[in-house]
Amino acid sequence: MTNKAKLEGLLTLINTSARDAIALYEQYGDVPAIDQAELHPLDSAVDQVALKSAVRTLEGACAQICATLAPPAHTAMNLVQVYDYACVRVVARERVSDILLEYPKGLHVNELAKKISVEPKKLARIMRLLATRGCYNEVDTDVFANNRLSLILLDENPVKYMILLHVDLMTKGGSVFYETLKDPKIAYSYDPTVAPVMYSIDKNGTEGTIFDWMARHVCFQISLVYHTSMRGLSGIMGSFAVLAHFPFEKYSTVVDVGGGIGAFSLPLAKTHKNVKITIHDLPEALVQARDLWAKECPEAVAEDRVEFEELNFFEQVPVKGKDIYYLRNIIHDWPDHESTIILSNIRKALGPNSRVLIHDYVLLGLSRKQAAIEAPELGVASAPEPLLANFGVGNMRSYQQDMTMLFAHNAKERTLQDSLALATVAGLKLEKVWDLSESCVLEYSAA
Repeated sequence: MTNKAKLEGLLTLINTSARDAIALYEQYGDVPAIDQAELHPLDSAVDQVALKSAVRTLEGACAQICATLAPPAHTAMNLVQVYDYACVRVVARERVSDILLEYPKGLHVNELAKKISVEPKKLARIMRLLATRGCYNEVDTDVFANNRLSLILLDENPVKYMILLHVDLMTKGGSVFYETLKDPKIAYSYDPTVAPVMYSIDKNGTEGTIFDWMARHVCFQISLVYHTSMRGLSGIMGSFAVLAHFPFEKYSTVVDVGGGIGAFSLPLAKTHKNVKITIHDLPEALVQARDLWAKECPEAVAEDRVEFEELNFFEQVPVKGKDIYYLRNIIHDWPDHESTIILSNIRKALGPNSRVLIHDYVLLGLSRKQAAIEAPELGVASAPEPLLANFGVGNMRSYQQDMTMLFAHNAKERTLQDSLALATVAGLKLEKVWDLSESCVLEYSAA
């Protein structure tokens, strides 16, 4: 294929995937506009697999054609001159979106500055950068209003808390990442206590893992922010699609291992009332979980469809003999040694027909040869040519999330081969890969 033919192929993918996305939005009404001030019905749909699949190709093809046609210096600088996170940190912490709810026609930056005690000309520059990114509308000179994207930063939206976690904590890890790679004491270590985030915090006399640190800072509601952010992650990853794609109606019991406050279990209880749920986690998480369930799903509590059981998954075996053992965003929090312990303890709990569902990102390689093996044999999507085999920037969040795990825990997102190796050591056998576009559910049985 000639270079020009590759570019023409990318243009075709852009056109086709954009039209696919438009058609999906039209099933729910009109297509969204960048300046609209309300969410689209599809934004909260349980099953967003088709939309995420279209957007994955669209983003990947757009970025690839830009990287090909733009001067290299232009693209290289775009990789690093990115201060969006710093601006988002300001507006998120100062609740700008919540303030602007009271001003649907917009609020002048001078008035907004008074409300949050930030110098107005600096605030204007922050708001203009974000509006240029599509977050907020500048309806008139220095007059800003909410739009569909800025509504994500409302206090009521769990995604905001995942954003706060990144702009407050993960940036600390990023700032010392190079130093951790060169520090002879820890450079080759995967110990979670010396992960980059903890390395940066340790200078303030804090020890342990990031989870230990959060447990000691309950007075600052760090733990609440974390568990709420896990609910936000469901929307970011499109995790709820598992409720539509996996046949939970065929099963009667589900154990949510490390389930926190119930980011997965709450929607499961509402959509599959045939299922009895056990949430396993540490005591402090279950205190928050019981309070939340009493407010958001009291009928499940009253009907005894949910139980809360304390579990340290490094030291204890989950409740035995249940149908499904579900782990979402658990294994990626831990290096291989710790992950093997978790999975081995779960293996001890399995009955002959039990299944283990591990719901995480699955990192795709750039090798077409490997993609050709995994796609037909294991059901993992492969990008259409001439797009990069891993969908390029269309799958970028999985690689960014891999760095998040490294910064926070010295852990990682895994390739399919990584996951298979881990499962084999723990005595599990892969049965099926449920590809949900952004994330995957790996279904295992007892080997």
